Amino acid sequence: MQFSPFAEGNESRTPAEVFAVRENGSEPNGPGWIVRVVPNKFPALESEGELERVGEGVYDQISGIGAHEVVVETPNPEEALADLSEAHVQKVALAYRHRLQELSRDPRIRYILIYKNHGSAAGATVLHSHTQILGMPVMPTTVKRELESARDHFLNKERCLFCDILRQELSSGSRIVFEEEDFVAICPFASRFPFEVLLLPRHHAHDFSRTSDEQLGSFAGSLKRVLQALKKTLGDPAYNFLLHSAPVAEAPVHRSDDWQTLSLDYHWHVEIIPRLTRVAGFEWGTGFYMNPMPPEDAARYLRESLS
Repeated sequence: MQFSPFAEGNESRTPAEVFAVRENGSEPNGPGWIVRVVPNKFPALESEGELERVGEGVYDQISGIGAHEVVVETPNPEEALADLSEAHVQKVALAYRHRLQELSRDPRIRYILIYKNHGSAAGATVLHSHTQILGMPVMPTTVKRELESARDHFLNKERCLFCDILRQELSSGSRIVFEEEDFVAICPFASRFPFEVLLLPRHHAHDFSRTSDEQLGSFAGSLKRVLQALKKTLGDPAYNFLLHSAPVAEAPVHRSDDWQTLSLDYHWHVEIIPRLTRVAGFEWGTGFYMNPMPPEDAARYLRESLS
């Protein structure tokens, strides 16, 4: 067994926890936890300091201020998120919600990304199952384009873009992995990568931090089902998991029209991208992706694994 600084009993090897789901009677920063959140020991962004923005000719510079945390999903370094019970995955989701709520109170933070790198091919440097949370003082380019597309669609049609996609996919059925009362999993049209999966709330919701306890339970079951389908079909592939929720709408610096329809036009979702192919020269040079697996076939294979 490889040594893990995140394993139960090694709490002194990490910074002090900022949140934990614990067994009754267990003391903070000691054994007895189920899910534990700690600051990243080697953060991409620092929480201490002043946020400074300066110009350098046509360029901008900003100080590396924000938040970088690690959600340790299980005390056992041999367990993967896909193999945890639904009740345990719900506790992981509870940690996500809590940290989104807390970090959103920092006026320096504009966007909070929750992401998971599973496997070394996906960028994981510690194999113990964990998720990372990065609170950034700027809006990421990919998220900004997604927000703008959702807003433009709503202003043109007075409907949520993601809800429209869901209606079309449910009507067609060919790219549906599964549909449940609260969540739907699809292999997106023109998927960038083989077996890429999009998991969305079936009913409109823009902000994961407002998810109820009951909805967290449904989300945990659906997320586990997707991960199990990928594991059965592909043999536990490396993957990246991205949770895109609403930005921090209370952030003090933004365009005046950014958030007027946010609760109506945006729809939080999870993207799961197995790392089966590489992004190479063609993709970097064009922004196009060569995907050898049609999403209709990928959805069929994943459905069959769940039957």
